[in-house]
Amino acid sequence: MGTTSVAVVADLGESFGNYTIGDDNALLGLVTASNIACGFHAGDPRVMDRTVADCVARGIELGAHPGYPDLVGFGRRLIEASEDEIRTDVLYQLGALDAFAKVHGAAISHVAPHGRMGSIAQTDAKHARAITDAVAAYNPDYVVICQRGLLAQEAGKRGLDVGYVFLADRGYGDDGMPVARSHPGGLIHDPALIGERAVQVVREGTVRSVDGNVVPLGHDADVLLLHGDHPAVLENGTSLRTALDAAGVRVTGLRDVLTEKAKAAAAR
Repeated sequence: MGTTSVAVVADLGESFGNYTIGDDNALLGLVTASNIACGFHAGDPRVMDRTVADCVARGIELGAHPGYPDLVGFGRRLIEASEDEIRTDVLYQLGALDAFAKVHGAAISHVAPHGRMGSIAQTDAKHARAITDAVAAYNPDYVVICQRGLLAQEAGKRGLDVGYVFLADRGYGDDGMPVARSHPGGLIHDPALIGERAVQVVREGTVRSVDGNVVPLGHDADVLLLHGDHPAVLENGTSLRTALDAAGVRVTGLRDVLTEKAKAAAAR
């Protein structure tokens, strides 16, 4: 367990109309990939256009960040929906972001389901099937960013590549999965700790849980995620990058990480 390279991604483009969330411009100097809101939980056509253009100008990989149609709850509430509704909602959002990517001469590299949609898809077969059916039908070359669970399994069944993500600013339980934001320690506010944890996860494949135990993640960390709406996201990102650099971990694009991983596996 452990890798020599990792991608760093942030959730971007989550402003809407007159409401601004996060400092995307500053974050773009810290990441190698983006998860861009597609207009359902956040984002609008102007924000999407601007965010894609900024990412392309800086050579940052484009990722779709589809979520529930839940602007009020920022996509963090469970929406009761049928499997077909989930599938077509995701498909709709992929097409929307892809339009802006094409206009700016680029392409989407990955899909990272947002918020409650993404978390429940780890354990709910309906969500996992619907999301991966949409991705496979639209473009099977897209990488699915997720944690271990049903979403990763369903992606594999459809021949989709998986990029395993570690939520750098979230607390984890003894099961190696994130705890709820409302749980004590669920959201980490210490930038130095975020950097230390990132190195431990990448180098050792383990994380110290909110209960103080060192637990395995059960997979490599291909990508480290920073939440763009975290109040200290810039400090967190700076600490994370500084710690990775000091540990000799190469920060690169997700595609590069997965290519390196595949070569290492083939050589074993």
